[in-house]
Amino acid sequence: MNTVRGARERARIEVTAAIKDEARRRLAAEGAAKLSLRAVARELGMVSSALYRYFPSRDELLTALIIDAYDSLGAAAEQADARALAAGGPPRDRWIAVCEAFRAWALEHPHEYALVYGSPVPGYSAPADTIGPASRVGNVLIGVVRAAFEGRGLALPPLPPALGPEAGRMAAQFAEGLPPAVVAALVAAWAQLAGLVSFELFGQFQGVVEERSAFFTHAAGQLAHGVGLPAV
Repeated sequence: MNTVRGARERARIEVTAAIKDEARRRLAAEGAAKLSLRAVARELGMVSSALYRYFPSRDELLTALIIDAYDSLGAAAEQADARALAAGGPPRDRWIAVCEAFRAWALEHPHEYALVYGSPVPGYSAPADTIGPASRVGNVLIGVVRAAFEGRGLALPPLPPALGPEAGRMAAQFAEGLPPAVVAALVAAWAQLAGLVSFELFGQFQGVVEERSAFFTHAAGQLAHGVGLPAV
């Protein structure tokens, strides 16, 4: 009985992977807004009713793809941070390594990056299941800054008094123990990191920035400075 159950589970895993792989191909060809369970089923030679046993709706398939993308990106960031930490460099090196891993992943997976950081999909609202995976890169960057704060220290960025309550709320919510001024700078740096990568990936740097790798590394260093990380 356990052998039969194991075979069924393996078959389910294989079919689920095939559905998601085909859905990613459809994303690349047509974009997320046109993703259709019927089209995926047709390409796989399945009847729609069979596919619905794996993903009852387009939104559930989209959610699975989004979680996979966030987890893949988060793993890349975590691995880059672990390598930089093992190399013994300062927190600034860890920060830049994570940022560069973020960019490299996006360039390797442009359609998945567009799914999670591009235009919202009409009619789709991401469920709470996506929050944890979506937070992985941010948590790595927070960890780098926290290590610096608890070790060599940070140069606190300026914080306008009017932003104090909001910065305090953000610090209490997801970066407890860090100065509110640093947390506000972290949120801004996170948005700027995604903006830098999006500009490159979606063509806004065309005719503007030619040496893009060097430019990105410099910009990542500026973001590190902005959150108070020391240069050495």
